[in-house]
Amino acid sequence: MSWGSLRLRLVAGGLAAILIALTIAGAGLTLLFERHVTRTIGDDLDIYLKQLVAGIDADARGKLVVGRPPADPRFSDPLSGLYWQVSDDGGQVLRSRSLWDTALDLPQDEPSPSELHRHVIPGPANARLLVSERRVLLTVGDRRAPVRVVVAADLARVSAAGSQFARELTLALGLLGLVLAAATSIQVGLGLRPLDALRRGVAEVRSGQRKHLPADVPAEVTPLVEEVNSLIDAQEREIERSRSRAADLAHGLKTPLAALAADVALLRRRGEQDVAQAIEAVGDTMSRHVDRELARARARGTARQRGGISTPLRPLVESLVLTLARTPTAQRLEFKICITGEPSVPLDRTDLAEVLGNLLENAARHAKSKVRIGAGATANPAISVEDDGPGIASAERARVLERGVRLDERGEGAGLGLAIVQDVLSAYGWQLVLADSELGGLKAIVAPQDSRRLVA
Repeated sequence: MSWGSLRLRLVAGGLAAILIALTIAGAGLTLLFERHVTRTIGDDLDIYLKQLVAGIDADARGKLVVGRPPADPRFSDPLSGLYWQVSDDGGQVLRSRSLWDTALDLPQDEPSPSELHRHVIPGPANARLLVSERRVLLTVGDRRAPVRVVVAADLARVSAAGSQFARELTLALGLLGLVLAAATSIQVGLGLRPLDALRRGVAEVRSGQRKHLPADVPAEVTPLVEEVNSLIDAQEREIERSRSRAADLAHGLKTPLAALAADVALLRRRGEQDVAQAIEAVGDTMSRHVDRELARARARGTARQRGGISTPLRPLVESLVLTLARTPTAQRLEFKICITGEPSVPLDRTDLAEVLGNLLENAARHAKSKVRIGAGATANPAISVEDDGPGIASAERARVLERGVRLDERGEGAGLGLAIVQDVLSAYGWQLVLADSELGGLKAIVAPQDSRRLVA
């Protein structure tokens, strides 16, 4: 599948969008999770802070004491990640055992009584701490002393939980990405199915199985189908006009050609043989051109509507041979029909008769004693017409089949019939191939253009 494929582009675009969306979603969900864990830790700190504030008191000498510290055992483990600290304006500092011999470096902050503040500060071992802080007024002797109460927790827990969550989320998003990729591929396939149906419809129109593209297509494709069908109708009308003009031209030339033939006969009776022969040659050339154009126009029109056309080959060949054998040129020849089974050819009977008639006439004209017609029993069989005459040189065969080349002007004796054969076969998607015959002469093969089968 090349990059020019619309399917590949849509799938690649969908996968890129999925990858970007999942990456953003993963980063966002991880951030939200870390914020949620941070809020949870903050809520726990608030509980510890209330417990600590409730246990603060002053003894008879005015020293701060913590009668009931928070019950969490981590406050007693050194550098456990959970700490508390109490200080006043007189320089007294009480702290949990977990702080060991360090003190929290709090920012310069003066929260109002009962106001809760939160900070993120550096802590022991360069840890990042989330701090909950309150300022309370404690009665010491005959005065009210401000006391700063702090509870802190190491944010490494948040980072560890976020990393673990990110790993598990990556696996889940990876599975989700695979499902979405498969869904994207299926969606693209379903979305492009009307185009595939349109392609088949065009192929059926081209092969003559239908005249128009199917109209039962999605709304987005309907304008294209309507335009193509309109183009087909316009082409059909143009072909019909061309056929009519060719027929009018041919019929218009019939009368002058008939008059010319009468003049030739009159000149022969007068003994002017050279002039009569020259005029007769010109008339024959004009007549062959008229026949050729009529065959081309008829073939284009018939091939355009060839759906369901099928001509039994054997009866047609037998009829052509029977007719040709009566001519003076062919009476001396042996015609051998080697057709296996009863094959049919998807060409109109008149057009196939035009093709095989010209090939048989050429073969009979150049054969020494034998002409052979062969075909297999397969569908769309290749048809061969062979003779035992002088044949055509290999280098000359390519020139024979060139567009616009007329061998009757080269003196090779092949006549204009090959040009007519080429035109009729091209209209049906068939071809004419020239090869050496086992009989010693020329072998003309009629076969579909995509066929590589040659009849021996």
